[in-house]
Amino acid sequence: MLTSAILLLIPLIAMQFTDEVNWNLFDFIIAGTLLIGTGLIIQLVLRKTKKIKYRIIIVAALLIVFLLIWAELAVGIFGTPLSGH
Repeated sequence: MLTSAILLLIPLIAMQFTDEVNWNLFDFIIAGTLLIGTGLIIQLVLRKTKKIKYRIIIVAALLIVFLLIWAELAVGIFGTPLSGH
């Protein structure tokens, strides 16, 4: 959770120096939920999965899904109603 908080400080600090970053409270809540949720799911996978090959595949898939969701929310690469535009 500390890592998530540190990562969320990046846009918070950037907002102080530029108008390019414009997050509101909802953006921080969603980003924090995504970061913490992904981290907790990865921890669960690492604890429950014994074979290293399966661990790597599952964690890689989770990270890809996380990045796709993050990109969709940020810039709308798929054009869903959830996109940031």
